[in-house]
Amino acid sequence: MSAVVGYSREIILFDMGHSLLTNRERMKDSLIIVSGGMDSITLLYDRKESIALALTFDYGSNHNAREIPFAAMHCERLGIKHIVINLGFMHQYFKSSLLEGAEAIPEGNYDEENMKSTVVPFRNGIMLAVCAGLAEDSGLAHVMLANHAGDHSIYPDCRPEFVEAMSKAVQSGTYTKTDVWAPYTLLTKADIARRGAALGIDYAETWSCYKGGDVHCGRCGTCVERREALAEAGVKDTTVYEE
Repeated sequence: MSAVVGYSREIILFDMGHSLLTNRERMKDSLIIVSGGMDSITLLYDRKESIALALTFDYGSNHNAREIPFAAMHCERLGIKHIVINLGFMHQYFKSSLLEGAEAIPEGNYDEENMKSTVVPFRNGIMLAVCAGLAEDSGLAHVMLANHAGDHSIYPDCRPEFVEAMSKAVQSGTYTKTDVWAPYTLLTKADIARRGAALGIDYAETWSCYKGGDVHCGRCGTCVERREALAEAGVKDTTVYEE
């Protein structure tokens, strides 16, 4: 596993006072939201030839400081411009166990009843709105999101009807007619793991644990989902877990 540089919330990683993309980057047509987790890193590699810009959002979650360095590392490896945008107001004003410390994160299965407390209200909608503005400013046609079928029952802003509605809103609200593209919406996490394995991704270089400790806890819903998906896909799990 590659070493990953630590992340500080005190650092803002870009300056909007000048053009965001080079002429070469403008030849590509897509922007991607990349968290540093399994799904978005897989999509990053899957569509790397078309991605001009990768955005990561620091919204004060328990695990942002663990996953953001992985997002940065993979973007650097692929030569894709990466910026981190601070959405600290979400941590300040929104209520979610994902924003309230490791102790608040439920352990056990990744299902609606167990994971509903981790919903951050309209998180993806807020992020996609920011992405739409940057995509329009940069002349990009697509904003990519790596939601998947296992998210649908838990997170309203991961469901197919949300993606479709948001895409229509962004198209209507931008001169570039930018759309939202979520190619993994109907795939399972195991489907994504198989795709990532075919792309040569080492999933130990991604982050899933919602507790945000030094290593994956192995017990929270996202750790359980990660373990089960890799096992179902027949992909060796090289992740370090507490237990």
